[in-house]
Amino acid sequence: MASQKVVAALSAIESLTHQPSKLEQYNNLLNDIVSTSSGDELAQDIVYYLDSFLNNDITVGATRPLLDSFIVYLQKFDPEVQIKTGQHAITLLQSRATSVEEQDSQIREILASAYESQEDYSAAARALSGINIDSSQRLVPDTAKARLWIRIVRYYLEDDDTTSAEGFLNRIKNLPSKVEEHDLKLYFQLSQARILDARRRFLDAAQEYFNVSLATGVDENDRLTALSAAIRCAVLAPAGPQRSRFLSRLYKDERTSSVNEFSILEKMFLDRLLNADEVFAFSQKLAPHQLAITADGTTVLDKAVIEHNLVAASKLYDNIHVDALGTILGLKSSSDFSAGEKAEAYAARMVGEGRLRARIDQIDGIICFDAELAGPGANGASLRQWDQGVQELAENVERVATSIAEHFPEFATGQMVH
Repeated sequence: MASQKVVAALSAIESLTHQPSKLEQYNNLLNDIVSTSSGDELAQDIVYYLDSFLNNDITVGATRPLLDSFIVYLQKFDPEVQIKTGQHAITLLQSRATSVEEQDSQIREILASAYESQEDYSAAARALSGINIDSSQRLVPDTAKARLWIRIVRYYLEDDDTTSAEGFLNRIKNLPSKVEEHDLKLYFQLSQARILDARRRFLDAAQEYFNVSLATGVDENDRLTALSAAIRCAVLAPAGPQRSRFLSRLYKDERTSSVNEFSILEKMFLDRLLNADEVFAFSQKLAPHQLAITADGTTVLDKAVIEHNLVAASKLYDNIHVDALGTILGLKSSSDFSAGEKAEAYAARMVGEGRLRARIDQIDGIICFDAELAGPGANGASLRQWDQGVQELAENVERVATSIAEHFPEFATGQMVH
């Protein structure tokens, strides 16, 4: 509830009919409220003040300067008062926002900063997303639009709302002109990396993080942070030729030896087996979404390590029994599958996707690792050639049988009887 003094003053101002006098009295009252009130009382007094002149019969020409005066003070309030009064102001302005767009946008930006200070990032993003930037009342350049949307993206990412963040990031992609400002391009790359990371497109995310780590005008600590993120995502990416090439690029970067992730990077690049202790230590540096349980009951890290160790085993052995491979990979038997069967399933999937060069003998349970295969997908190509050959043989036999039946019908009939 507002103070009695403010309620009485507002009642007196509302009774005035002379607009210039009203404007002067409202400004004088605002100055008095700010100088004499504080805390909750200040917020309540300002709310009543806003209700009075925004709901009263005051022209747009008079409303704008009153809002300008309010905004000057709003910038100086503490975050709690900013949120209470700023949120109330934009709610009241919804019905007339088109006539006071500049003031509405300024209030929303102050309100977003207040929510940010309270770590309520989704509320900050919602405040900014209400700014009308496609109005005919004012021209907003593409750079200003991009800067606003990047800020909204950053807020949504702080709350791990990647869906909303990606929606605003796509708006930047669709701008008629490209973003040229260095800091905006950098924030765009970093936001793109974080979204790809959250979507578990780890190899793409690693590339974006790495690009940020190479950017000029970035603090050295921030560059190394981006480099560490690139390594973590590369480790989590599916094993295969593409990841191997990127691991090589990371390993050859002279900066990687100074980051904590260098040890696991080196082992992966050199195709060495990873042990449980190393994997556990690495897992402590990962974000929650990078340790989420997947559909098959394993984490992304578990799958990445199993696939890496499978590739590492292929460098150590010419052939191996699936049960022994299951032991090396640290797989556990379940009620449905043995450790060997799980190892065989991992190998079969990687062979089918062209990420492992091997042949699987399911009868004897042997996997033969063959470095001489023609390349990714070669094993699948060989199987297709075999199937085609069998089909052609069957068709040739059928043609011969048909020809015999046509030329020697009695013989063919006799064969059928027997």
